[in-house]
Amino acid sequence: MEQLTDLKAILHSKRANIYYLEKCRVMQKDGRVLYLTEARDENLYWNIPIANTTVILLGTGTSITQAAMRMLASAGVLVGFCGGGGTPLFSGCEIEWLTPQSEYRPTEYIQGWLKFWFDDERRLTVAKAFQQARIDYLRRVWNKDRDLQAENIFADDSAIAAALDGYASQVKQAGKVGDLLQREALLTKQLYRYAAQATKHSDFSRDHDATDLANGFLNHGNYLAYGLAATTLWVLGIPHGFAVMHGKTRRGALVFDVADLVKDAIVLPWAFVCAKEKMSEQEFRQQILQKFTDHKALDFMFEQVKQQANGVSEPSPSGRGQGEGNSP
Repeated sequence: MEQLTDLKAILHSKRANIYYLEKCRVMQKDGRVLYLTEARDENLYWNIPIANTTVILLGTGTSITQAAMRMLASAGVLVGFCGGGGTPLFSGCEIEWLTPQSEYRPTEYIQGWLKFWFDDERRLTVAKAFQQARIDYLRRVWNKDRDLQAENIFADDSAIAAALDGYASQVKQAGKVGDLLQREALLTKQLYRYAAQATKHSDFSRDHDATDLANGFLNHGNYLAYGLAATTLWVLGIPHGFAVMHGKTRRGALVFDVADLVKDAIVLPWAFVCAKEKMSEQEFRQQILQKFTDHKALDFMFEQVKQQANGVSEPSPSGRGQGEGNSP
């Protein structure tokens, strides 16, 4: 019975839900967290299963009560205020979240992270490991996902295979983080070009402020990935400022590093596919979240961060999800 009432009984890496809400009020009622929508003739209450939720994005026209935040914190749910459509997060130019405050998160991962972080060479080694994991994950997802293959997106396409092999070789040879960032940008441009051609977006140009569907979906999907990354780091107790690749001048930089593990594999191709199908934002969001679940994106983030924090090059045989407990 104690476990049934424990709001942290479900490990974060196994939770199924991310919510984006707009034009509603989030509140606590009868021991549950609900969101209230106001119609002309009636008010409607909708339950949020907080024990099975990782992130809540609060968009245009939303508010939240102190009692609701207290319950969300007790369940370990991250909350972010954002603009319409899920972007941007409102906290200057940083990735920032309202994170639950818990003194019972594990300390082994931040201690392991700090053992290498102040050494430039070791930090570069971890950045390279992240980039190799990113390539391997993209290959695995694109080889496995028949829906992507039906859209003519293949990991073994000659152009993509050459781009990934070339990037993997460049990662090994990189002598500093700046080299990695330059080569990463070139790879991402190649992936944009490939996905755009496969989905008949011949005039596509990446612009974060553009209003076309493909750019909008890329922004939206990236912020969902940032939510998963922020959840991973919060659960493992690693502050967002200890980045390995995206620089030391932005407090949320490690969120970008971790989100990059899955963005190219899932968000990038599906942004173009959903734009081709002229899906709504809600339909795109449902598609991305389903693909995050299908390909165990959150599990993968936990696995990679824990491996690097522990200095392990191979996955732990004991399985995923361990070390996430928030209870004493």
